[in-house]
Amino acid sequence: MPSKAENLRPSEPAPQPPEGRTLQGQLPGAPPAQRAGSPPDAPGSESPALACSTPATPSGEDPPARAAPIAPRPPARPRLERALSLDDKGWRRRRFRGSQEDLEARNGTSPSRGSVQSEGPGAPAHSCSPPCLSTSLQEIPKSRGVLSSERGSPSSGGNPLSGVASSSPNLPHRDAAVAGSSPRLPSLLPPRPPPALSLDIASDSLRTANKVDSDLADYKLRAQPLLVRAHSSLGPGRPRSPLACDDCSLRSAKSSFSLLAPIRSKDVRSSLGSSRHRSYLEGSLLASGALLGADELARYFPDRNVALFVATWNMQGQKELPPSLDEFLLPAEADYAQDLYVIGVQEGCSDRREWETRLQETLGPHYVLLSSAAHGVLYMSLFIRRDLIWFCSEVECSTVTTRIVSQIKTKGALGISFTFFGTSFLFITSHFTSGDGKVAERLLDYTRTVQALVLPRNVPDTNPYRSSAADVTTRFDEVFWFGDFNFRLSGGRTVVDALLCQGLVVDVPALLQHDQLIREMRKGSIFKGFQEPDIHFLPSYKFDIGKDTYDSTSKQRTPSYTDRVLYRSRHKGDICPVSYSSCPGIKTSDHRPVYGLFRVKVRPGRDNIPLAAGKFDRELYLLGIKRRISKEIQRQQALQSQNSSTICSVS
Repeated sequence: MPSKAENLRPSEPAPQPPEGRTLQGQLPGAPPAQRAGSPPDAPGSESPALACSTPATPSGEDPPARAAPIAPRPPARPRLERALSLDDKGWRRRRFRGSQEDLEARNGTSPSRGSVQSEGPGAPAHSCSPPCLSTSLQEIPKSRGVLSSERGSPSSGGNPLSGVASSSPNLPHRDAAVAGSSPRLPSLLPPRPPPALSLDIASDSLRTANKVDSDLADYKLRAQPLLVRAHSSLGPGRPRSPLACDDCSLRSAKSSFSLLAPIRSKDVRSSLGSSRHRSYLEGSLLASGALLGADELARYFPDRNVALFVATWNMQGQKELPPSLDEFLLPAEADYAQDLYVIGVQEGCSDRREWETRLQETLGPHYVLLSSAAHGVLYMSLFIRRDLIWFCSEVECSTVTTRIVSQIKTKGALGISFTFFGTSFLFITSHFTSGDGKVAERLLDYTRTVQALVLPRNVPDTNPYRSSAADVTTRFDEVFWFGDFNFRLSGGRTVVDALLCQGLVVDVPALLQHDQLIREMRKGSIFKGFQEPDIHFLPSYKFDIGKDTYDSTSKQRTPSYTDRVLYRSRHKGDICPVSYSSCPGIKTSDHRPVYGLFRVKVRPGRDNIPLAAGKFDRELYLLGIKRRISKEIQRQQALQSQNSSTICSVS
């Protein structure tokens, strides 16, 4: 029956004389006292590995005469380098201990090994550590052969290099044989199979010997965050870096923590980096890295489409504002807020500042008032997302009065223009002459407006070769014209009421056949090159205030689509209408607000234009946010009082 040592090492040659024999797990240069085994007065301390692998020494030979001619020599250098490289790989790829695991190890628990008894409290520390390793890497776990030597079995006896020689691929099998023949070593297997470890936790040799306690089944889940902390510059007692992640790469911060694109360090250090020479006040100081260029446009709008909200409302000069503007500015059919809000008002309220404050309060802290202008009772407000104010040019405005004899400027036009990246915008709100039969006067108002608006002034035209001095709408890429145009439904009140009362669903196309504006646009006498989204709502004029019924006074004005939103683009397909509707819930005026949602294509530009440099109405911003916060506090207090009163009534 062959011995266990013969089974483990079938290719081992026959036993040689004891002069050239070295013990397993021991350097050959050790003194003879360390190779002799356990003291003779310690019963049962003889190691099974020593008994199986070391032949008996003949008693008739003189030990000093035997040691002189055949002196043990250290192994060749390549063998020692191979052993060190294997362990070096294992140390670098092993799971690093954290502060909590170090504390558990001191208290008698070893998260990386499965048995507390397999690691003695008095284990000798290694006297040398591999270079270029941190302090946490210097705590090298001892092999089972070293641990068994501390308990009395013949091994290296505290030699710091003994653990290096025990990390060969055959070591786990030999250690298993040693543990199986020793009655004092406990079983290292947990009551259930240990979780599988990925290859980035330990080397192949360490994976075989690694065991996990049953109360540390989350070893695999905790190993990856510890790798992150080991790769970061933080110590074991400091909190984890917010830039650290599961794959130990700073590139993951691009999408995990912020929507903004990260800034590379080399762009900040480089003397030629575009970020160092870019000014948000004047644009780029070099030819490359333009503030309004394609790179910045792609960061904020990858599809180059801007969401735009355009609305018009004739407020009839009412001092009372609706209690809520959510239906007006935040329609239910829009899942997301828009990038740009443009609101035009005709016959606006007497307190224009209060109106703008209400707009700022409704839109909230994500939007700022880029510009506002007034011409008599014509108001226009332009709100933009606050992180987009750096990409706008200076905002310019111009006005036209169409009713010269009137001291109060109720009829006319107000225009605001600016350039966003490389696309120029023009917004015009108008209030044309009223009256069912005054179509010619309204056509004259249009002609005066396109000829008298002086825009742009300082901001250069993006395409001067396609511009006309006689028409302001040809000098801009995207034009939106909205307001109370006062075009009516011809045919009289009786005909229109008959179409409105046909059934539950109003035949809107039948109503639009009587529309004066559509008829004149088909003739080409007004709004040349403009388009209008499809209309699917009821006429916005004229209602009884606070009611859903049309004019019930003695004048019996005909319900009409007087409030409209039109658009024009230099490039076909740049403007895409998304929604076009009215707000039937706002009843403080005889007009219903009308709004349109659009997607507008934006092109990159160059930093050769005067920039707005981040200017906005800061005072209005603070006033609107404070009022928003105070209303939220009042709402919460009302809910608390309501809940407390309900509890009291039940009790």
